[in-house]
Amino acid sequence: MALVSMTGFADAQGAFDTLRWRWEVRSVNGRGLDLRLRIPPGMDGIEAAARVLAADRFRRGNIQAVLNIESSEGARGLRIDTAALAQAVKLATQIAAETGLAPARVDGLLALKGVLVQEETLGAEAPARAARDAAILETLSLAFEALTRARAMEGAKLAAVLLRAAEEIGRLTEDARRLAASQPAALRDKLRAQLRDLFEGVSADEERIAQEIALLALRADIREELDRLHAHVQEAQRLIASGEAVGRKLDFLSQELNREANTLCSKSTDIPLTRLGLAMKAAIDRFREQAQNVE
Repeated sequence: MALVSMTGFADAQGAFDTLRWRWEVRSVNGRGLDLRLRIPPGMDGIEAAARVLAADRFRRGNIQAVLNIESSEGARGLRIDTAALAQAVKLATQIAAETGLAPARVDGLLALKGVLVQEETLGAEAPARAARDAAILETLSLAFEALTRARAMEGAKLAAVLLRAAEEIGRLTEDARRLAASQPAALRDKLRAQLRDLFEGVSADEERIAQEIALLALRADIREELDRLHAHVQEAQRLIASGEAVGRKLDFLSQELNREANTLCSKSTDIPLTRLGLAMKAAIDRFREQAQNVE
């Protein structure tokens, strides 16, 4: 199983009798699974089943599913909303009495929004409505399957980017290890030079100098940070290769990588090592940005 992205788009079309429809499904990254449905009025009965379909296929991601309905004129009917009409008549009569204007005409009342309703006549009976809803849900299932394939294709690209970033972090870690090996000697030479300038012509206590060098070397020791960075890189590579839903784990791992890189920079005592630490932080930031798109 390959790594899966949370980003993708797909659509699917279907038909039942004179009714035609098209599902459009889009997915972006999210902390959990969130399905947002946009469906025409009168089709609320498919919502629960649609959420089950999404939960069976996806673990994470903000998914928007839009249902667009098309039908022939023969499949549509007109209905008067009697409550809306009664309210409109009442208001029209009141206005005519107060202003002396001519009473409202029937065509004017029917033209008011919400009085005359155009609705689908297909599926008015329960058996036909159930068959229609089942066909619409089948099309949604096809759209979700296409979205799954699209997210898998995007996931393969993400895996390659993440692996390159992990390899770069690993390479920079080994470069930092080589530089860190020379730090004690560099600290000793630096401290001796500073003492010579400070106590010119005066002999210094070699034992005291050795103690100061040891203390500075201990404070600048980054071996533990480098070991943890190396272990985190190996774990990232393992997670990417596993093909499981590892987005959250990769996100947490990127935070740990960034914490170790920050400590490395704070302990650095020379410019080359600091530059390596900053390059490592940039690579980790790219890694984290891409990991946030993984399911």
